[in-house]
Amino acid sequence: MAAAGAGGPVANVYPFRDARAAPDPVLEAGPGAHGPLPVPLVLDNGSFQARAGWACPGPDPGPEPRLQFRAVCARGRGGARGGAGPQVGNALGSLEPLRWMLRSPFDRNVPVNLELQELLLDYSFQHLGVSSQGCVDHPIVLTEAVCNPLYSRQMMSELLFECYGIPKVAYGIDSLFSFYHNKPKNLISSGLIISSGYQCTHILPILEGRLDAKNCKRINLGGSQAAGYLQRLLQLKYPGHLAAITLSRMEEILHEHSYVADDYVGELQKWRCPDYYENNVHKMQLPFSSKLLGSTLGSEEKQERRQQQLRRLQELNARRREEKLQLDQERLDRLLYVQELLEDGQMDQFHKALVELNMDSPEELQSYIQKLSSAVEQAKQKILQAEVTLEVDVVDSKPESCMCGLVPNADSMNPPPPTPGPPEGFREEMGVVETPDLEQLEPSLEDVESINDFEPLFSEETPEVEKPVTTVQPVFNLAAYHQLFVGTERIRAPEIIFQPSLIGEEQAGVAETLQYILDRYSKDVQDLLVQNVFLTGGNMMYPGMKGRIEKELLEMRPFQSAFKVQLASNPVLDAWYGARDWALDHLDDDEVWITRKEYEEKGGEYLKEHCASNIYVPIRLPKQASRFSDAQAPTRGSGASGGSAGEQA
Repeated sequence: MAAAGAGGPVANVYPFRDARAAPDPVLEAGPGAHGPLPVPLVLDNGSFQARAGWACPGPDPGPEPRLQFRAVCARGRGGARGGAGPQVGNALGSLEPLRWMLRSPFDRNVPVNLELQELLLDYSFQHLGVSSQGCVDHPIVLTEAVCNPLYSRQMMSELLFECYGIPKVAYGIDSLFSFYHNKPKNLISSGLIISSGYQCTHILPILEGRLDAKNCKRINLGGSQAAGYLQRLLQLKYPGHLAAITLSRMEEILHEHSYVADDYVGELQKWRCPDYYENNVHKMQLPFSSKLLGSTLGSEEKQERRQQQLRRLQELNARRREEKLQLDQERLDRLLYVQELLEDGQMDQFHKALVELNMDSPEELQSYIQKLSSAVEQAKQKILQAEVTLEVDVVDSKPESCMCGLVPNADSMNPPPPTPGPPEGFREEMGVVETPDLEQLEPSLEDVESINDFEPLFSEETPEVEKPVTTVQPVFNLAAYHQLFVGTERIRAPEIIFQPSLIGEEQAGVAETLQYILDRYSKDVQDLLVQNVFLTGGNMMYPGMKGRIEKELLEMRPFQSAFKVQLASNPVLDAWYGARDWALDHLDDDEVWITRKEYEEKGGEYLKEHCASNIYVPIRLPKQASRFSDAQAPTRGSGASGGSAGEQA
């Protein structure tokens, strides 16, 4: 991104890219089809973006994940778009037209809707070219949330083993994979991980290479809340552009134009200076149409456009009148059929039909037949008169003759007295939908571009001499009117993870939570942890984030104490890279993989611990369940040193 004030105010105008996702190609076969052993599949299951790829053994493990897509899907209505099935990820293209249809399997950062999770997995396996028939014959490394609930892991294991028939699976925490990817290999280290993503921010203490799950904390704030906050700020600032201020554009502003201030209050004071504001404000250009500047058409061209618009209105009115006539004719034919049943003496069927029509007697049926017949005849006469009027309009092009297009006949000005309709529920019973009177239907915006063009047609006196049409010169810059001046909003939106009170959240920010975690340890352990503060996650990519964390640590640590803050080399993709490296290092280590046999014996909640995993917490059965055999009790997974399990009730 260019410097804010590099070239004056003109250089500060940035158009919205409104990028559309390109559909992912479907590969024919993965690398596992050509090797002696199945190649592991690595899935970084994030709440914002899912990343999938192969962990290929050898000196070159392969490039970045082959598949990256938004973890959302949309189910269309029945019959919409030719009855196509649900669309997932990059197949959606632009998200804004489908925003109301988007669904995610995640609640915060925990997958809870496994039906939608299955759609994401289907999309991943299909586009990665998994060649096995009927099952996925590859080991899978899957990321999960910190302190993932047992229910979520149980449902995920059931989905992988029962639906896809995988041979084995290993679970790990995404931020821990990123942590071990950025440190020297085989180095057992301690540190503090600050991981901030789309939905949540986590602070994880690591002691001697293992997660201290009892002291890790979560803040329910991330990129999603920042985008929603920025959208509210700009919609309040520009109420005339509500529809144009979309969440996708707010995410674009966050990713490319926002930054974190070292001193938030001091930075706000800088923005009060007019020169600083002019040099650093980013003007986001919304799309607009120059047609609003005025019309340069001549009088004859305008008159021709009026004639075409009126002709389209007449055709639209005639088409709707014909549709209404067809519906009335179908209802009349049905009533006449019921009347024929009476004339033929089929009394049982006649009475049954009367009940379906919600009528009480043959006299009532006859009354409705007469009224409906009269309505059908009147509609036919209106159609004939409208056709004659349309022919006259085509021949005569004077403005006065155009009035007949809007008033096709005298009946529309003086309609006949209303006739009583069928009883309540009759029209619904007939299986048809009521259509409003055609004369009361308003034309759509596509049919009438501007109602001001019709004002001369309704004036009492027609001007004798047409005045020459001149070009309307704008009194203001229309492009500037469609610009969003993003000033202090550039720092206010990312600030919420440090000050959740900005959006009314009663939570502690990152600095307060970090201080709370450090206070739970002794001074020696605190000194050890702050020597390796690691930042990862997409929300850590704001410019100035590392400096802000260093400033907060400087304020909370004792005088002249040392600390070190490290930012991940790629905060977004390092979790996948770390999972890939872990899979290659432990490909033949049975002590870290959960096999199908162990899943069937010990249940879906079972977890084998390793350096990047959660801590296994066994379920304690209630007293009334003690009658079950010990074989059904859950077991504790093996630790980093191995050991299959010790059973614990």
